[in-house]
Amino acid sequence: MQTVTSNWRTSSYTGTENCVEVADNEPNQVMVRDTKARSRGIVTFRTAAWAAFVELAKKA
Repeated sequence: MQTVTSNWRTSSYTGTENCVEVADNEPNQVMVRDTKARSRGIVTFRTAAWAAFVELAKKA
């Protein structure tokens, strides 16, 4: 099994404050972390759950 290096990115819609970074290059999970406190941990979501969240956020 090959290890995938996380490809962290921020949204182009966010400024430099209160941002999160997302790594969605792994097939079964999406990872999210705080840009100002990267060492505090990562929240991991299944890709289907993340996709549902993004669709709801687009409607808000």
